[in-house]
Amino acid sequence: MATKTLRHEVFLIYYFLGVFVPLRLLFIRVKIMKKAECRIPGFTLAELMIVLVIISIIAAIAVPMYSSAAGVQLKTAANVIASDLEYAKSMAISTGQTYQVVFDTAAESYSIKNSAGAVITHPVHIGANYIVNFASDSRLSKVDIVSTTFGAGGTIKFDYLGTPYNGAGVSLSNGSVVLRAEGRTMTVKIEPVTGYITIE
Repeated sequence: MATKTLRHEVFLIYYFLGVFVPLRLLFIRVKIMKKAECRIPGFTLAELMIVLVIISIIAAIAVPMYSSAAGVQLKTAANVIASDLEYAKSMAISTGQTYQVVFDTAAESYSIKNSAGAVITHPVHIGANYIVNFASDSRLSKVDIVSTTFGAGGTIKFDYLGTPYNGAGVSLSNGSVVLRAEGRTMTVKIEPVTGYITIE
């Protein structure tokens, strides 16, 4: 009888451990899940502010880059013209001969010529003539050469002192090259007497 009772108690312990404990754990798990479901999913104010700051930084970087392609080309074109005018002036001073830059606004191009009127060889592109054409250059294709104010045509000359003259050989009183790209304009100015070149 004692053995039967012992077996019965062991059975009850196994039954308790096998059925009741897993059921108890299941009820605990259900309660935890119900508590988790009671929470309304969302974001804290700090998280929203961080996201807004990141978005505004990305927009501040991306929007100007997207909208200023023409502006970048315009600045590049102005710098190219200014450096080429400086090159022609320095060549005139170093060789003691007249050098000229001839602009063709209709063709959106210009060239550098020596005292004989022949287009010089480009110092970097060996064997190529020193002709810059905005229409065929992808870096400058959005830029138009609107006008030149050298007094006589689109030619500016530099003598052995670097003094600028117009195409007729008259000392330059006011010289500029006006560029435009998608409504924006820039002007390359050449000062009289000194030939000092600025970009505005």
